[in-house]
Amino acid sequence: MGDIAKLILDGKTYELPIIVGTEKEKAFDISKLRAQTGYITLDPGYGNTGACTSNITFVDGERGILRYRGIPIEQIADQCTFVETAYLLIYGELPNQKQLDDFSNAFTRHSTIHEDMKNFFDAYPSTAHPMGILSAMICSLAAYYPELVKPEPTPKDIDTVAVQLLSKVRTICSFSYKKSIGEPFVYPRPDLKYIPNFLNMMFSSPTRDYKIDSEVVSALRTLLILHADHEQNCSTSTVRLVGSSLANLFASISAGICALWGPLHGGANQEVIEMLQQIYADGSNVKKYVDMAKDPEKNFRLMGFGHRVYKNFDPRAKIIKRRADALLKKLGIRDPLLDIAMKLEEVALKDDYFIERKLYPNVDFYSGIIYRAIGIPIDMFPVMFAIGRMPGWIAHWKEMIENPTTKIGRPRQIYAGHTERKYVPLEQRG
Repeated sequence: MGDIAKLILDGKTYELPIIVGTEKEKAFDISKLRAQTGYITLDPGYGNTGACTSNITFVDGERGILRYRGIPIEQIADQCTFVETAYLLIYGELPNQKQLDDFSNAFTRHSTIHEDMKNFFDAYPSTAHPMGILSAMICSLAAYYPELVKPEPTPKDIDTVAVQLLSKVRTICSFSYKKSIGEPFVYPRPDLKYIPNFLNMMFSSPTRDYKIDSEVVSALRTLLILHADHEQNCSTSTVRLVGSSLANLFASISAGICALWGPLHGGANQEVIEMLQQIYADGSNVKKYVDMAKDPEKNFRLMGFGHRVYKNFDPRAKIIKRRADALLKKLGIRDPLLDIAMKLEEVALKDDYFIERKLYPNVDFYSGIIYRAIGIPIDMFPVMFAIGRMPGWIAHWKEMIENPTTKIGRPRQIYAGHTERKYVPLEQRG
């Protein structure tokens, strides 16, 4: 028998099994606690609660470690394509050449969306946020492709719906952008790979051919890979919670997109650019805002610095910083906001205040810079995050749906409202 913890409650002793992960993470198994004791645990934000066991991604914030299926993110970002990364996350192993070819070819076959779905885009106002459109359109896929929605999907069914979603999301995202700027849709091209195809759909038009730059492709590839999964974050947990009811993949991912939309999650890189715009509008006085961040009475935060999980340097930030530097150098961009960003970065890496508090630039800081340099508008930033996170969401939904021990999510609560009281008729109310 493994190790156990003992809980003494009302004079009785209860044994709680200890669960140990492959990276020596430890947990008390409280799955039978309520049945045995009548008590539940209270953990706002679930920061100390493991909702599942998973084989997909390992994060160690104290040591600055991120691994996909056991492989360090540094190796994946340096050597993998985004398509390879998606295969790794979803299926657990890197693909061989045939598997990779089949996977890539499936993307080409399924890149278009049903023509009738364009009516939805026409119905949305030009002011509609692309994340709202994306969530609605992903959920609508279940209506247009009912053959992909099955209550008890087989492994082959899951493979089919996963590759359809991974491929079509690029088209939906680019169509959302085209709708917002009033330009005609650009259809996917079978001769282009995953990322160049997306860039072409985004930036080409009847009057303008988009020249695909290898440095832009490389920077975007790296960003998508770094965003591909990050363990049990808000949106991933949402996908698993919705999927636990046996909701189909489209519905579950649609819910995850809504969770990602929030400024505390997928909107963080957008807040970085908005902060830079604020500093620029105020005369580009970087020192003023650094001093404000240090002053506890000012209640001002520099966005894009520090991380809730990483208590060391965000390993993704180290990787993306190199890509950002290379991209800006290649494109020769002179942008006052990017100049401000570089000054903030220099301060954060040298100033003792930031170093002592481990407030290093995080992946959101650099991703906002790269998106802006590429020409992606600010309201598309969380959409880009969603494209990158798609393989992770699919992998977690697949892992959960294929696990026979999965239970429908049903968090408990501690009720703190009124005790029983009588109904008061309207005429008697003061």
